[in-house]
Amino acid sequence: MTSSTTTSSTTTVAPPQQVETEAPAETWKGQNVPRKEDKRLVQGQGVFVDDVKRHGMGYIHFVRSPYAHAHITSLDVSKAEAAPGVYGTLTGEEVASLTDPFFQISSVPGAHVKDYALAVGKVRYVGEAIVAVVAETRELARDASELVEIEYEPIAPITDARHAQEEGVPAIHEEAGGNLMWEGTYEWGDLDAAFAEADKIVKIDELHFHRFNSTPLETNGALVEFNRGVGQWTIHTNNQFPGFAAIMMGPAMRTGLDKLRFVTQDIGGGFGNKITSHPQLVACCLLARKLNRPVQWTEWRTDFHSSMSHGNERWFHDTEVAVKADGTLLGFRTKALDDAGAWLRYEPLGGVIWAQVTPGMYRWRHIKLEFTQVATNKAPVSPNRGYSRMQHLWFTERVIDIVAAELDLDPVEVRKKNYIRAEDMPYETPNGCVYDSGDYAKMLDVGLDLIGWDKREERRADAAARGKLLGIGIGSTLDSGTNNFGQSRMINPELQFSGNNEVATVKLDIFGEIVVTLGTTPQGQGHETTAAQVVADILQCSVDDVHVRAGHDSYWNSHAGFSGTYASQFAVTGLSAVKGATDMLAAEIKKLAGAVFGGVPEEALELAEGTVRIKDNPDAALPFMACGAIINANNAGLPEDLGVTLNCRYVYRPPFEVPDVERKFGNLTLTYAAQVHVAIVEIDPETGYYDIVDYAAVDDCGKRINPQIVEGQVMGATAQALGGVMHEQFVYDEDGNLLTPNFYDYHVPHALDMPPLKTGFIESPSPFTALGTKGMGEGGGAGIHAVCAAVQDALRSQGGAIVVDSANPYHTVWEMLQHPERTKESVRTVDA
Repeated sequence: MTSSTTTSSTTTVAPPQQVETEAPAETWKGQNVPRKEDKRLVQGQGVFVDDVKRHGMGYIHFVRSPYAHAHITSLDVSKAEAAPGVYGTLTGEEVASLTDPFFQISSVPGAHVKDYALAVGKVRYVGEAIVAVVAETRELARDASELVEIEYEPIAPITDARHAQEEGVPAIHEEAGGNLMWEGTYEWGDLDAAFAEADKIVKIDELHFHRFNSTPLETNGALVEFNRGVGQWTIHTNNQFPGFAAIMMGPAMRTGLDKLRFVTQDIGGGFGNKITSHPQLVACCLLARKLNRPVQWTEWRTDFHSSMSHGNERWFHDTEVAVKADGTLLGFRTKALDDAGAWLRYEPLGGVIWAQVTPGMYRWRHIKLEFTQVATNKAPVSPNRGYSRMQHLWFTERVIDIVAAELDLDPVEVRKKNYIRAEDMPYETPNGCVYDSGDYAKMLDVGLDLIGWDKREERRADAAARGKLLGIGIGSTLDSGTNNFGQSRMINPELQFSGNNEVATVKLDIFGEIVVTLGTTPQGQGHETTAAQVVADILQCSVDDVHVRAGHDSYWNSHAGFSGTYASQFAVTGLSAVKGATDMLAAEIKKLAGAVFGGVPEEALELAEGTVRIKDNPDAALPFMACGAIINANNAGLPEDLGVTLNCRYVYRPPFEVPDVERKFGNLTLTYAAQVHVAIVEIDPETGYYDIVDYAAVDDCGKRINPQIVEGQVMGATAQALGGVMHEQFVYDEDGNLLTPNFYDYHVPHALDMPPLKTGFIESPSPFTALGTKGMGEGGGAGIHAVCAAVQDALRSQGGAIVVDSANPYHTVWEMLQHPERTKESVRTVDA
């Protein structure tokens, strides 16, 4: 049940100039080519980090804090070190003497935070690593960890960010002078004029986006070896952003980045959660050097939940929306409060990443947002699928539905009235971002058609006859891809980051094999397959003739400072690098053939069927194998100035400028995929239990290289969204204990939890990318809001509760049924 439409747009922002070349016929792009990765994976032959073994390696187990906030008054590892099978330990004091604190992205006060690989003198959340124990087996290391003796002096913890800055609350980081980590005000347009023009002002006291993460099937891990002869570490890991890890680790370890070799093959999911494992990797490196043996660390699930990679929790306070009586949105102002947890491992970048999607999918031109980020005694946050944009887009969608409810308008019509229009693409937002292409209204129509919008009242009546409350909800979201890291300067003007880059090499080996090396670190996205499709179309050969090396190895020299797989960018940065390298190789093949054929000009040659041949005489053909053999093994007599290696490396650099830090203005990302989800729920009014009885997800990611892979990403993002809104929460008690530390208490949706799922798509190729592609895969935020909106719609006849939280498990819905006034009181509308 798929709808395919290619949209065209009237350009209002000029796209970058493209060099016109004669394009070869496309045979492979756009096709459902079977994934190259799947053969090894379905046969159990993938190599994940825990599969990597070395003779004599030691297993690491971390001793973790039982307190959310406490001074460490004494620490004794002697009994653990004396236990049979134990190779050694590492303490925070050792780490502090051997390394420097990690570089902080933040400006002051967060810049003053001193973060090491292990706790030094103080613990700041339950689960923080204090000591690493290494032993002959994983079990021995875990047993020996219980022999480590630690005494604590507890300090009152803070677990609610709303109270983190109150008088008398202990500072989590004394060197920062309090619990404020970063704050900044963003304002664009003319808010006074917008509110003066408004007919109504809708006021919302508080909206809350809860803390959860994407729970990859594989937890974090590493096997680290140290080569004493050259002072080099080889780090087999599933870290998904080795470029960032190296930047953080090298200065802290007082070593050059060339001494850190990162190697991955298969990774069991990442979703951003595997970006911030650099503290554990530093501990592994120090232990490998100290013990002169390979060390292996694989995280336990409870450790992952307790100490790693939570998504940002965020409140929106004192929101005011200027709106006309007909639902035309004029502007809004709000205050965002972000809970970073105990450490700023990637933060406070979340304080600017949201601005990539400042107006959401709507034509707001007047906006003010005051952003504050504080530390609490919870696990540190990190990027999580839809990082920071998901929270903000959920907020903009909540505003739409709350405004519609307050003005008694149809949420569908309010969206269509305010969506950015297809004819206005490319569209510059109030803060200077440029939405490249799209048709949001058409996407909504496709989604509504898939769930039978015209039959909605019949379905509502049928549900009522069975004693159920039926609700329909919409979630519209953007998937901004390919970061301009210059946006970090809005957080800290002293940072020397801007733009983005990615690398690929493509070569023709001696026997004619086409070998592709990527700078990315795929975690299931099908990079080997889509890269092969791009290469095969350019070289006019079969995808079976293209070998894409699995995984990532920084010693292949196919990486750059921003290499990795994150932020919805492979279809742009990764494939653009692949295209650039392959175009270079194609030109070199023609140049070589021209010389071999006695001076035939390149424009008279073509690539076809794994050969280079003369267009007017196809029988005069040189197989790729012959080309590879000539350059690599039979090159005597070639012209000295030929300049052909058949080994081409290309660095793709997106067309970015450094943003204006003072105005907080500029293009912060290159492409904008879009997702519109529609959910239908049925609620039991007696219990609050609800089922999703119908669901549609519509995607637009520009040119789809492999539609089946896109469908997989859409379905995966939807599953994570439904888990987030219905089940998954990281809940803490007042003492800082995580109450959902593993899968006994933290329910991740499985196949039987998934509703009937219908998918649709449109294609609006990006004018800013060489292949017309956009990044995609982070559209789950649409699903979270679609369910929130459906629940609110279903409750209209039962007191009209307003959904003010992104987490809506069954007991929350029951509470709204019992006390609808509690949430209704938080929203009010006044005449302007």
